[in-house]
Amino acid sequence: MTPLGAEIAALIRQNGPIGVDRYMALCLGHPVHGYYRTRDPLGAQGDFTTAPEISQMFGELIGAWTAYVHGAMGRPDPLTLVELGPGRGTLMADILRTLRTAAPGVRVAPHLVETSPVLRAVQEHTLAGTGAVWHPGIETLPPGPSIILANEFFDCLPVRQFERRPTGWHERQVGLGPEGGLAFGLSPEATPGLDAEGPEGALLSVPAAGLALVRALARTLRSASGILLAIDYGHVRPGFGDTLQALSGHRFTDPLAAPGAADLTHHVDFNALARAALAEGADVYGPVDQRDFLLALGLQARAERLKMRATDEQAAGIDAAADRLTEAGRLGMGNLFKVLAVGGPRLGPLPGFQTG
Repeated sequence: MTPLGAEIAALIRQNGPIGVDRYMALCLGHPVHGYYRTRDPLGAQGDFTTAPEISQMFGELIGAWTAYVHGAMGRPDPLTLVELGPGRGTLMADILRTLRTAAPGVRVAPHLVETSPVLRAVQEHTLAGTGAVWHPGIETLPPGPSIILANEFFDCLPVRQFERRPTGWHERQVGLGPEGGLAFGLSPEATPGLDAEGPEGALLSVPAAGLALVRALARTLRSASGILLAIDYGHVRPGFGDTLQALSGHRFTDPLAAPGAADLTHHVDFNALARAALAEGADVYGPVDQRDFLLALGLQARAERLKMRATDEQAAGIDAAADRLTEAGRLGMGNLFKVLAVGGPRLGPLPGFQTG
């Protein structure tokens, strides 16, 4: 058992089982043993790879999209550009480089929301000289118009899970098994007020933290003008099933096996996020597949331009990266990843989305 696993087991012995949301929060954000507090998880030597690390084309297209949206917002000066969970800072760096060409003369104020001291140190190196400002949460972000980016961020926010039993929806919990190890179980009492239909045995995930964040951002963006662009893996149609998963060394593993030593994520419920934003009076664009979004922004043309000055080996790498970003299936990101935008009023139709 990992040190965090032993600590969680002691907590459960003392106070009883904990919800999946609290378990996720401890595994990812524990101040001493939390996964994101202790390591850089990205790249071949880490546990997973994100789109900005696959190819510069991803960030460049998002940068061009940002330049367009800045114009639709009336070109506020400076442009407050926020990234939630910015990884190594690669996406922000690619966007800033693109904006220097796509929107020359525009002053950009980069703001990054990051809780990992390890990743923040990497970001500070990547974004040295850009004037970037770091925040522990959205509460300290500057007021006014802003463009907020969240790439593979919502999947890491704690999720609550419930199982349908004859007596109602019972919350899924993490407790101790017969031999003292961590094990899943159910709360003995049904959760009141959970309005959902489902067959007995169905597992329902409720992204409580993600919904709260979207509501807060939607209220801000509605009043101050601006937009949130969220890109993540997930689903559009509501359904049942267990999407909680753990990644270690680019392989799936048991979510309870190594607390604090493996990444914990879940499939984002984009339909629920969109409904939450609409309920706050914000405009919603999408969700659309990442493939359709990137191709509409000109991925193929950008790839061809990069290949004009590339060696044969480099050209093959560019093609492979474009394929990985857009292909369907288990190894591709094209239809597994979705793109959702939440914005203030009167921005009009936006690139990459079929309807505005």
